[in-house]
Amino acid sequence: MLKITVCIGSSCHIKGSRQVVEQLQRLIAENNVADKVDLGGTFCMGNCQQGVCVTVNDAFHSVTPDNVVEFFAKEVLAKV
Repeated sequence: MLKITVCIGSSCHIKGSRQVVEQLQRLIAENNVADKVDLGGTFCMGNCQQGVCVTVNDAFHSVTPDNVVEFFAKEVLAKV
């Protein structure tokens, strides 16, 4: 199972973490991978510099609402 964790702390919230979570939920459903992906939230991961902090099996990524579809294809679909 692929574990995706999205930061929902205040800095990432301002950068669009809610939109990132909603898009990931939609992409997981559209691609029928809910049984292969565990999507969760957490508070500050300590990497607040760029976009929303997201980890995939503990590998760190900086995601924005604008690049979440590309991120999902490369980091999630390619690995399930």
